[in-house]
Amino acid sequence: MRTSTVRRVGLSVAVAAALTSVAACGGSDKDDSGKAGSDTGSVVKADSISALLTVQKKTGAASSAKVEGTTTMGSTMSMKQSGALDWSDGITGAMTIAYTGGDMADSMKKLGSDGTMQARYFKDGYAADMGAALAQQTGGKRWISYSYDDLAAIGGASGAAMQEQMQNTSPDQGVKPLLASGDVKKVGKENVRGVTTTHYSGTVDVADLTAKTSKLDAEQLTALKKQLNDAGITTEKVDIWVDGNDLLVKKTERGQMKTGELNSTVFYSDYGTKVSAERPPAGETIEFKDLLKQQQGATAGAS
Repeated sequence: MRTSTVRRVGLSVAVAAALTSVAACGGSDKDDSGKAGSDTGSVVKADSISALLTVQKKTGAASSAKVEGTTTMGSTMSMKQSGALDWSDGITGAMTIAYTGGDMADSMKKLGSDGTMQARYFKDGYAADMGAALAQQTGGKRWISYSYDDLAAIGGASGAAMQEQMQNTSPDQGVKPLLASGDVKKVGKENVRGVTTTHYSGTVDVADLTAKTSKLDAEQLTALKKQLNDAGITTEKVDIWVDGNDLLVKKTERGQMKTGELNSTVFYSDYGTKVSAERPPAGETIEFKDLLKQQQGATAGAS
């Protein structure tokens, strides 16, 4: 096993586990139901903007939910995720993540993994179970623990941005792109997994994001622009479905990234569910910064 493979997978997991959190950018639904918005939807007036702000507030206050979804990020990765997350005080919870394609799945296979891992999220970081394949390289330690502070220090500006994103996001953030969009449409009533919902659709043009047409403040707009620009996204189509309690039931997003198409669908259910996330056993855990040191040392020793 090349030590560079372990290091590369470790770095990839750091990013991927963060992206598959509740704050992940994602694409669109396969049924492309958002098309109805351009044909039959009406431009959202002040009352509908008010409704979206209510959705943002109530979803944020709901504190926890079960989460299930799929995401494709160009050639980087395709994955499925399921689990439960709590955002009452930072992000905590556990997600099972299965990488089904792309560079990430290939890297996991090279490490000897079947592409499935568990990620556990805590206020100060998260841990990823890489299985027996990693344990063989690290003396029995199958979990990589990522401290947000360490990622910020190692990753510089990008690490600090990920730290802030992971510590301050929740499902209600999915409403922000629609509030920033200038062409939001209320599509109408639709059924989502047996639940009657109201469907809203809009397109975010990064270049056109200004405080004049947005319900976001300047700081929020700057952060949203940077997030999309860093991914190489110039426009992003966003659809959300909201139930009768003003809670987000489904969110889809679609856009073009530097590495290809971004396409993701996320479902939220069982708001208020009890969420637990136990820290993995210390004897089975290696800190990411220590893994990097080990790999650097092994590389130096081999040269």
